[in-house]
Amino acid sequence: MPLPPFDYTPKPYDGPPPEEILALRKEFVNPAIFHYYKKPIAIVEGKAQYLYDETGRRYLDGFGGIVTVSVGHCHPEVLAAANLQNETISHTTTIYLNPQIALYAKELAAKMPGDLKVCYFVNSGSEANDLAVLMARAYTQNYDVVALRNAYHGGSPSAMALTSHHTWKFNVPHSHGVHHAMMPDTYRGIHGASDPDAGKKYAADIGEVVRYATSGKIAAFIAESIQGVGGTVVFPDGYLKEAYAQARSFGGLCIADEVQAGFGRTGSHFWGFETQDVIPDIVTMAKGIGNGCPLAAVITTPEIAKVLATRIHFNTFGGNPVSMAQGRAVLRVIEKEGLQQNCVNLGAYLTAGFQKLAEKHNLIGEVRGKGLMLGVELVKDRTTKEPASAECAAVFEKCKDLGLLIGKGGLFGNTLRIKPPMCINTDDAQFMIEVIDEALAKV
Repeated sequence: MPLPPFDYTPKPYDGPPPEEILALRKEFVNPAIFHYYKKPIAIVEGKAQYLYDETGRRYLDGFGGIVTVSVGHCHPEVLAAANLQNETISHTTTIYLNPQIALYAKELAAKMPGDLKVCYFVNSGSEANDLAVLMARAYTQNYDVVALRNAYHGGSPSAMALTSHHTWKFNVPHSHGVHHAMMPDTYRGIHGASDPDAGKKYAADIGEVVRYATSGKIAAFIAESIQGVGGTVVFPDGYLKEAYAQARSFGGLCIADEVQAGFGRTGSHFWGFETQDVIPDIVTMAKGIGNGCPLAAVITTPEIAKVLATRIHFNTFGGNPVSMAQGRAVLRVIEKEGLQQNCVNLGAYLTAGFQKLAEKHNLIGEVRGKGLMLGVELVKDRTTKEPASAECAAVFEKCKDLGLLIGKGGLFGNTLRIKPPMCINTDDAQFMIEVIDEALAKV
């Protein structure tokens, strides 16, 4: 199946072959690091929405490096900004003044609603969520935190506590005062999409968790605006508004994890939480913020931000000039190239295409998502909704063979995750639909 035309020739590759890379990883790299595919592929170059292996074979990137590459691989404007800063000065800690961090903070804050105006820069989403919870605990003087079942918030010990996937947890004490409320899933949950009060009913469980598992006060409620690793679970209308009201009634702050849903990916809004018509107290972001560089941020109000000034708070690499320059370039490119609108257009195109596939393939249980953050859940039976985990893995492998790299997730590993760079075009979207169609047919 031919990929859409693309005028680019990858550089010659003279590194070790995939087999040798895998052997080196097994001997010298943390064995917990996993790889995709039964026969791992080596990705050695990227350009725009495409990736290349060591032979020069091109693949369409339908997963954006786990939603990390927002504006396209090796975008020339982003590269130029980072290269220029590297040539100027690559590192000054925040104990000295540098214009990049101040200018980027101003530009990023301008994208936020309400009084969300103070930025803290860190290096990863895990670190951002750690800091957000610390901030909430320091501000409220409460300790307990409510997160959602099926959530993913990172891999550090405290972020792991927020996460609710047994596959991401180790057998060490990691609760850290975190309690998990019911996942507002209208496909598999007890309140379906046809229930107009589903959002309110799911949010009521937060109150139940607080009353039965805490002293009656909480520091924070944290939720992804759309669950990413959990299988692209979109909350029912009104859920976050009711959930935030619940959390605030128990003294808690509301934290929006925008690591995957932010920066225009939902299309209709720049931030995922805006699709639920709420304004959180703290927002965390990572991945697409820097289009591949180690950059993350926490944004909050001036009032809440003051609490960290009661102690010394310092991050050696958070706010470094190179990451700041790259983050600023990403914001510019999103605006200049109309990528948020592209998410609207291509998201609608893909959603319609996947829904047509659902009419053809009974294996598809639900198509869901917003913009270019989409999920296709596979089931063995549409009535029982038995997860088609093995079938999902087979489709996933077949897509790779046909030239499309996507993700998979969900509690049962039965949801195809489609989250490409936001620069894809109509030909790319049609290619995705045709590949997934053929992969489903093979299964």
